[in-house]
Amino acid sequence: MHTRKLLTALLFSLLASPALNAQETRELALVTRQVNAPRVQFQILESAAAKTKVSYHIYTPEVYDTDNERRFPVMYWLHGSGGGLQGIAPVAAWFDAAIHEGRIPPMLVVFPNGLASSMWCDSKDGSVPMETIVIRELLPHIDATFRTLATREGRIIEGFSMGGYGAARLGFKYPQLFGAVSILAGGPLDLDFAGPRAAGNPAERERILNGTFGSDLDYYRSQNPIRVAEQQADAVRGKVRVRMAVGSHDNTGPLNRAYSEHLKKLNIAHTFTIVPGLGHDTLALLKGLGDANWEFYRAALADNT
Repeated sequence: MHTRKLLTALLFSLLASPALNAQETRELALVTRQVNAPRVQFQILESAAAKTKVSYHIYTPEVYDTDNERRFPVMYWLHGSGGGLQGIAPVAAWFDAAIHEGRIPPMLVVFPNGLASSMWCDSKDGSVPMETIVIRELLPHIDATFRTLATREGRIIEGFSMGGYGAARLGFKYPQLFGAVSILAGGPLDLDFAGPRAAGNPAERERILNGTFGSDLDYYRSQNPIRVAEQQADAVRGKVRVRMAVGSHDNTGPLNRAYSEHLKKLNIAHTFTIVPGLGHDTLALLKGLGDANWEFYRAALADNT
């Protein structure tokens, strides 16, 4: 009986509470719940661009606590659509194990909060300035707060799915900030937003197109990694280490292959790996790359650890 009364009171309070407005909903989304995982911290950034607090998580290796004079390279790890909280613990554990085993040098891994569908760009209406938050605010904040190698040679940007899209567009747009770009099953990598995933889920396509790009296909195209690579080819060529990877059963595969061919035409050197038997799965893709995965990180950071 007591439990029933509590539930009734809770339901009444929820029904009686005023609905959140768009601004309040946005601010709540920009501060996520805390993920509790070994070596992972939950942090808050005061964002001038968003005019509110923005959360992020960061992994630090054990040696960060014991070698107080040492500075560390940083990987910015961009999650896919839907939000990335569920991936933080397993991805952090994946890199932590690799550092312990000597497969890669110790590094910090930053997990920005890219919301469910920001596409890691500034929304057309300015309500979600995600690119500005990451590039203009989070990067300098990390360098000021943690002992980092604050140079492009000490930074890698990597992402999966929407995060791969984000890694491509931010890494190519700002080659002065990132020495290496890792595009894992990136998407959407087409100029009409009409690829297999968009065709299979038109409601999601419309939500992203309307919410992030203001129902403006020209704005969508201007933000796409295809256009960014074209505009930045001279700045990227020969200066940024680039890799792409996708599973053979991933529905983003054809467009990733086409993007790889586009980079070839632009003379942007990169590797492109199709991992047999895999669908759209982050850790399975990283594991499927085998030793080549670790070689990419080691080569990217060879002169800076």
